[in-house]
Amino acid sequence: MSANKSFSTETSNRYSRALFEVSQESNELDKVETDVKNFQALLNSSPGVNNFIKDPSKSKNQQIEVMSLICEKLEFAKNLKNFFLLLIEKRRIFYVKKIFNSFLNLIIKKRGEINASLISSKHLSETELDKITLELSNVLGSKLKFDFKVDKNLIGGLKIQLGSFMIDTSIKNKLKRYEQQMMEN
Repeated sequence: MSANKSFSTETSNRYSRALFEVSQESNELDKVETDVKNFQALLNSSPGVNNFIKDPSKSKNQQIEVMSLICEKLEFAKNLKNFFLLLIEKRRIFYVKKIFNSFLNLIIKKRGEINASLISSKHLSETELDKITLELSNVLGSKLKFDFKVDKNLIGGLKIQLGSFMIDTSIKNKLKRYEQQMMEN
C-alpha cells in the first residue's frame, strides 16, 4: 500500500514539475496557475466531472473529447490543454488533483510564500486579515498566504497553523487547559 502512495506521489511530483517548467518557459505561469485553480474549483463543485476523471472505464477518446471541451469552454492555456492530453494518453488523468496541488505548491515556493491556516471564532474583516498577515510575515521573514475559516466552536480567539507549528489562542483551548490542570490537582 505504501508503495502505491509513494509511486503516486513521485509520479504527481514529476508531472507537476514538468507543467511548472513548461509554463515558466513559455511565460504562462500566472495564466496556468489561474486555469489550474479554476479547474480545481470545477472538480470541487461538479461531482460529475470529478467522477468522470476518476472513472478508469472511460476510453481515451471519451476523455480527450470531454477535456478538450472543458479546456475550450474555460479558455485554458494551450500548454495546460496539451498537459491534460498527455495525462490522458499516459493514463495518469486520475492523478490530476495531486498533480495540481503539487504544481500550486511549486508556485508558492517560487514566490517565497508560506501557506498557513487561520481559524477564527468570528468573521474577520479584510483589514484585520491584512494586519495579521503583515505582522506574521514580518516576524517570519516570508510572505504568508492564509486559508481563512470561521469556527464558532472556538468561542473566541484564533488558531494559526504553519506546517506542523500551531498557535492556539482560542478560549476553547484555554478552557481545556484549565480543565486538565484541575483534573491533575
